[in-house]
Amino acid sequence: MADSRIVSAAPLADEAQFEAGLRPRKLSDFTGQTKLKENLAIAIDAARKRGEAMDHVLLYGPPSLGKTTLAAIIAQELEVDFEQTSGPILQKKLDLTGILSNVRLRQVFFIDEIHRLLPDVEEMLYSALEDFRVDILIGAGPGARTHSLNIPKFTAIGATTRQGLVSGPLRGRFGLVLRLNHYDAAELKKIVERSAKLLSVEMDDEGAEEIARRSRGTPRIANRLLRRVRDYAQVRADGRITRQVADTALDLLEVDRFGLDEIDQKIMLTVLKNHSGGPVGVNTIGASIGEEPETIEEVYEPYLIQLGFLKRTPRGRVATDSAFDYFKVDRRLRGADQPQLF
Repeated sequence: MADSRIVSAAPLADEAQFEAGLRPRKLSDFTGQTKLKENLAIAIDAARKRGEAMDHVLLYGPPSLGKTTLAAIIAQELEVDFEQTSGPILQKKLDLTGILSNVRLRQVFFIDEIHRLLPDVEEMLYSALEDFRVDILIGAGPGARTHSLNIPKFTAIGATTRQGLVSGPLRGRFGLVLRLNHYDAAELKKIVERSAKLLSVEMDDEGAEEIARRSRGTPRIANRLLRRVRDYAQVRADGRITRQVADTALDLLEVDRFGLDEIDQKIMLTVLKNHSGGPVGVNTIGASIGEEPETIEEVYEPYLIQLGFLKRTPRGRVATDSAFDYFKVDRRLRGADQPQLF
């Protein structure tokens, strides 16, 4: 994952267990995303009062903002079973059929990376979402016939980082389509403070603010940075996280005051220096720094745009005046080269 590039290489299983232990279990404990939470709370309460399955939900937005956590919270609030899979895992119709044939009444069925479903698997999902029916092909050739299997009404939750790749017919079958946005520093500070309390780590306000400011608007990164700062505080300090301890630890990790790491800086310096501030195409940027264009679009660009360092235009990516100032590049270089397009 993208955010793993700014933390130490701890075993993935340990990281997953650590993050899972810090995840909120109730909607009231979930920090940020105020409007989204309000919409979900209304839908959850309405479904519980009617004793029905909640409408299907599509959650979209940048990675690591809490889509999986919200799906589990919805199941917890509805007091129903929760089952999770992902688009790439469902390689055949039989994979989906096996899951849906065992679905329980009002159960939450979560599909991560739903935009990566194969076309034939996606088509089978249509009838399950709309008519709560699975069509199974029995036999082959001229003697083949279709058998319809009715399934209990359930709630499907899809998650995607690329809403534009979710087909219209699939998107139209979700009653709630909700976007998760990056978190501001105040929200991340609350998340860091909550996590520190769960970890029994002593931390002052300024220490929490420093970690929050460098967390790229992403809770998962905030929790991982907290873990690294906690290690530093226990080894090199008295175990208490202060502003100075957090600042020193994060500088050691080469995470700057905006949370920008080596790849972010390569992207911006490529646009600023190599292409005079742009416009420049994402494919050209990717080739210059050795990164996939899709990764740049999904992981790095949203935060750089949020910071006001980069703009998307029809002609390509363009650096802002703020980017020239922050990266200390002479603005007189702007427009010195011919723009490189897509």
